[in-house]
Amino acid sequence: MPPPPRPSPSAKKPSSAKKPALLGLVVVLAAGLLGFVSYRATAPDGPASDTPASATTAGADSDVYRELAELARRDAGDKLAQGRTDAPVVLIEYADFQCGYCGKFARDTEPELIRRYVDDGTLRIEWRNFPIFGETSEAAARASWAAGRQDRFWPFHRAAYAKDAKEKGFGKDRLRALARQAGVKDLDRFARDTESAAASEAVREDREQAYGIGATSTPSFLINGRPLAGAQPMAVFTQAIEDAAAEEANVGSAGKPAE
Repeated sequence: MPPPPRPSPSAKKPSSAKKPALLGLVVVLAAGLLGFVSYRATAPDGPASDTPASATTAGADSDVYRELAELARRDAGDKLAQGRTDAPVVLIEYADFQCGYCGKFARDTEPELIRRYVDDGTLRIEWRNFPIFGETSEAAARASWAAGRQDRFWPFHRAAYAKDAKEKGFGKDRLRALARQAGVKDLDRFARDTESAAASEAVREDREQAYGIGATSTPSFLINGRPLAGAQPMAVFTQAIEDAAAEEANVGSAGKPAE
């Protein structure tokens, strides 16, 4: 789903990047990677494999992937994440509650990814609020964060992405109703948290991280640092996750003495 114009290029870079000296390269190359993936996902002709990566960019891409992989927080206290903090694969999703394709992913693909990979410890999913469709999206993002303060982010996420939920809007009364549906116990605290400076700051940080890596539409994903744009078919996510898990297994076994 195409967004409105993005913020000025002078926007602050992601604060979670661990190597500032290389961040400029990461941002530039990641923007190109995400843009290419977005283009290929919607290109009218030919599979993504029609354009092979050149040998001269392979090394740079690998460096970018490693840098982007470090955006995974792996924080046990992260209310907007699920799965083991030491899972070999981390999927970061940048999404907007008003995005129809985000809803499609949430309903059709994510539950199966959880069943297959989160439950067995292979995958961790980390959500990033990426509201790009105005104040209503901002309000929904803050509300999701507020629900998370009471450990109800994922039930709120499911309620907000339920079929036809978007059509009912995300006004204050509707957000309160979604919180109630999600099992948020203290609705007055929920309302205060939604309007708090802490909620606004958390959403701002997530959005700046998304723009910093070159994301320009929702949903956008990183799977162990490798970009994936759009609500792709289940098979695309399955392949990406299993490839990442196999790569991590190979890295983990490297250097072990032969038995």
